[in-house]
Amino acid sequence: MNKRLAVALTLSGILVGASACGAPTQAASTASTASTAEPTAAASASGAGWDINPAGADQRIKAAGLEILTAEGTAEHYHAHLDVLVNGKPVSVPGGIGFTFGTDGQPNGISALHTHDTSGVIHIEAPTAGLKYTVGQVLKEWGVLDGKDATGAPHGGTAGWTAYVNGAKQDGAVGDIVLKAHEEVVLSYGTAPSTIPSSYAFPAGL
Repeated sequence: MNKRLAVALTLSGILVGASACGAPTQAASTASTASTAEPTAAASASGAGWDINPAGADQRIKAAGLEILTAEGTAEHYHAHLDVLVNGKPVSVPGGIGFTFGTDGQPNGISALHTHDTSGVIHIEAPTAGLKYTVGQVLKEWGVLDGKDATGAPHGGTAGWTAYVNGAKQDGAVGDIVLKAHEEVVLSYGTAPSTIPSSYAFPAGL
């Protein structure tokens, strides 16, 4: 985890437990490079229409069918990588997905499915083993592709989007893709690039 959530985020006086996440130091696909700070409400923007709105984060986490935790879970721990492309150009996946924020802009809650930085690495750190987590849950927590705007990405819903896993085009709804350890997931809208990322070089410890 980026500088370990426990350098010491305090959630209502409870220290958030540190898990075994190493600090991402590189992004080996088209995603932006990782940041070195914990996500904050002010530092989680990823571009016009794609920025994450800290307001309502708790409702989005719950809408994704996830709990707001006071510490990262330890029963299940793995990582996947997400690239989002619009007309072949990368959209930064923001840090702070799956976090709730206080009025001071600092994290005060976390879900089992979250991001710490803009590397595109999705962290699955769950208190219960054996549950499945999907791309759709990430999108709900992020608050994008929600069907609120008929003009297209980022709020036009998932119609028109194509998903790839490890370079292979997927059939079915993009939101139904189950996240698995060390898989590279690409969501592409509009004109696709000539080469779809098929893997991601996860930093040591992830």
